[in-house]
Amino acid sequence: MKYILVTGGVISGIGKGIIASSIGTILKSCGLRVTAIKIDPYINIDAGTFSPYEHGEVFVLNDGGEVDLDLGNYERFLDINLYKDNNITTGKIYQHVINKERHGDYLGKTVQVVPHITDAVQEWVMNQAKVPVDDDRKEPQICVIEASMEPFRLYLGGTIGDIEGMPFVEAFRQFQFKAKRENFCNIHVSLVPQPNATGEQKTKPTQNSVRALRGLGLSPDLIVCRSAKPIEMAVKEKISMFCHVEPEQVIFIHDVSSTYRVPILLEEQGIIKYFKQRLNLPIDDQPSDLLIKWKKMADRYERLLKVCSIALVGKYTKLSDCYASVFKALEHSALAINHKLDLMYIDSTELERSTEVENSVKYHQAWHKLCKADGILVPGGFGIRGTEGKLQAISWARTKKKPFLGVCLGMQLAVVEFARNCLNWKDANSTEFDPDTKNPVVIDMPEHNPGDMGGTMRLGKRRTVFKTQNSVLRKLYGDEMFVEERHRHRYEVNPELTQCFEEKGLKFVGHDTEGNRMEIIELENHPYFVGVQFHPEFSSRPMKPSPPYLGLLLAATGTLNAYLQRGCKLSP
Repeated sequence: MKYILVTGGVISGIGKGIIASSIGTILKSCGLRVTAIKIDPYINIDAGTFSPYEHGEVFVLNDGGEVDLDLGNYERFLDINLYKDNNITTGKIYQHVINKERHGDYLGKTVQVVPHITDAVQEWVMNQAKVPVDDDRKEPQICVIEASMEPFRLYLGGTIGDIEGMPFVEAFRQFQFKAKRENFCNIHVSLVPQPNATGEQKTKPTQNSVRALRGLGLSPDLIVCRSAKPIEMAVKEKISMFCHVEPEQVIFIHDVSSTYRVPILLEEQGIIKYFKQRLNLPIDDQPSDLLIKWKKMADRYERLLKVCSIALVGKYTKLSDCYASVFKALEHSALAINHKLDLMYIDSTELERSTEVENSVKYHQAWHKLCKADGILVPGGFGIRGTEGKLQAISWARTKKKPFLGVCLGMQLAVVEFARNCLNWKDANSTEFDPDTKNPVVIDMPEHNPGDMGGTMRLGKRRTVFKTQNSVLRKLYGDEMFVEERHRHRYEVNPELTQCFEEKGLKFVGHDTEGNRMEIIELENHPYFVGVQFHPEFSSRPMKPSPPYLGLLLAATGTLNAYLQRGCKLSP
């Protein structure tokens, strides 16, 4: 097993996840089996209870793991399926060690950070690195580890940041000797800022970052420098000289129009040749067909001229990472039909009547964006804030025959809107928002435990069975009898009321294997009005777009019927 540790310096959010994913993509293109692990130093057991404004969206895996969004990057780039144990947190490690202590596994010894916590980290990495993540179920050969360890982030005046990541730092300082040099490589991602006042690219933050990293016992084999603009050769030579690495060990990644371009930039700077020599890998120096496909995809992305606009109506619109997988799923689908995506984020509260009174400018701007969009998407979410605005957007999509996709809560609210305006059940609601409603069209699931919040939802990959052949989504899925998608919800459509909806044209075309849970809705006599209880965005891949999202883009560009008539084949 070969291990590649990716650490970050100077600031967080520098792009370690994309760099780690791109490195994995390059190595996979060389014919190697690659897995990935993300290390987060917070004490939470998992990301499930985070607000999206804390760390971005919560990504859900096949096994129901609620994890950091970077695991979504790994899955999309590498086309693999990871597990919850591929996301290591301080909470998981300490829980594991404390459970062993309670079980008596340490034979009465004093349990300490060193060696017990650090050993647990190393054992976890070694065990999880062996777990197959490809469809062929073979053991991986390369494990890319992205470590969000705070001491590597803050290096102003030589100050080292938060201490919560120190056990992981020490664990990998020891691990590099356990794994042996030929099996362990450290890549340090740093920032080269360029102040507007001087326009000069500054290397001092990278020098300080590398110096502090070495002081902690880890020496970078590659330094990946992030910058807004391409970095000059003189800067590369300066970093090489002051950071004690060869010039070819300094890699530049400037801001690009698409993340698809990042693996290409890495490959162009000789990273395949370097890994082959440094880790003694049995690979060719030249990229394979997979990387050539990535290059063609990146080139095609930059040449797109036609634009499709989608309005995303949600409550976490101030930070794009809150809907990272939704954005990527839309982008994959737009690229598949040769369109550039124009994603307009609309705060759902700004569509509500209360906003018209408080701030009429915001209200009218939000409605202007919604009205000019080619399609409307209401994603998942929790809590009552903004739900009335989402209902307004759904009503607009239904009555004006705008292509619409509702995901999870978006589907539930589509049912609520239909009940209020088509069935005339004016107080119809979800018990999440109004426990005493006389028309509970969305209800708690029987197994929902209102006490504990973490890990208590219906999570992970579940089967959805189509109950009719007359379904647009079934056709988009290739006329399959069932699909398997990932879920994350506590509430469901009330199965006792579905007949009332179907009589008025809102069809429940998909349900779970028992036939009790409603999974897919479709509205008759509408270009595309679809709701899904699952989260199809988590399974979308750059070269395999998600069918519900693809259907939305096709309908928004007026090409859905032609696509279905061609047997669900994309035009050249």
